[in-house]
Amino acid sequence: MAIKAVIFDWGGTLTPWHNVDLKQLWLGYASIYDPTNADSLAEKLNDAEASRWLRQFDTNGEIGTGILDELFHEAGVDTSSAAHHKALINYFLGWEPHTYTDPDAVALLEALRGYGIKTAVLSNTMWPRSHHESVLERDGVLHLFDYSLFTSELATGKPHQSVFAHVLYNLDVSAQEAAFVGDRLFDDIHGAQSVGMRGIWIPHSKIPASQSSDLGITPAATVQKLGEVLDVVTNWNNEDS
Repeated sequence: MAIKAVIFDWGGTLTPWHNVDLKQLWLGYASIYDPTNADSLAEKLNDAEASRWLRQFDTNGEIGTGILDELFHEAGVDTSSAAHHKALINYFLGWEPHTYTDPDAVALLEALRGYGIKTAVLSNTMWPRSHHESVLERDGVLHLFDYSLFTSELATGKPHQSVFAHVLYNLDVSAQEAAFVGDRLFDDIHGAQSVGMRGIWIPHSKIPASQSSDLGITPAATVQKLGEVLDVVTNWNNEDS
């Protein structure tokens, strides 16, 4: 069956993988919100974030990560305060160098749409939609997606089948008519293929061991660069025509 939609993971896929010091990024927040206790607050937020990612992995996405505000509330942060809003801006500024979209993305997305193939983003994230959309708009790709889903809006996350089904429903395509592009064998490829999609793996991310399992998963295709997705999809469609 021909591919009518290609859905993309975000971090490590649409934006190349970066090795980052997550505790240092939380220090960027904590040093503004509570300079006196910055290190302990950063440690608390970092540990809470890590535990939520682990919980999502261990439950196969049945329990998602939740949202950033939940981390802050658990750490005793007043999310209505001016200090919090200023600190949050600084936190996202620290992430900015690690969020730039892959240089192949614009040409790839435009080419897929030129073939009449729908495109979407599906990202496991605690960040709000507004921030993700501002990043995609900054890089000139937001308008190239027919749909986007950020799991901060849901109770579940990848690889849970419900999140893939949600995107397929909103694109109005069947699983057999869709491909998913991602860097994680478990969350992305296993999750997509478990609902009947074809998985395209980009194998360059250094996934933490606590969030990684290949489970003997074999992707439908493996590419070394994001731009190579176009050849994979067009070849599949030529074979099915």
